[in-house]
Amino acid sequence: MATDTVTTPQPGAKPRPDLAGAEWLSSSQGAGDVQIAFVGGCIAMRDGRHPEGPALIFTPAEWEAFVLGARDGEFDLT
Repeated sequence: MATDTVTTPQPGAKPRPDLAGAEWLSSSQGAGDVQIAFVGGCIAMRDGRHPEGPALIFTPAEWEAFVLGARDGEFDLT
């Protein structure tokens, strides 16, 4: 289980949760290319095909805005 350790690298910077030991979840839709983890009050998202790569970190408000935008087609590439 992941710890709830969160560090802030410098004043005004977004908190960065400790992702070591995070429990990553894959989508039941698609090929599991995107994984998320709930850690330290934040939501982390990474490329499941390259789990050693970087992760995007969202606050709960940012995550909600992202999900609502995706549902509304805001990010469609058509």
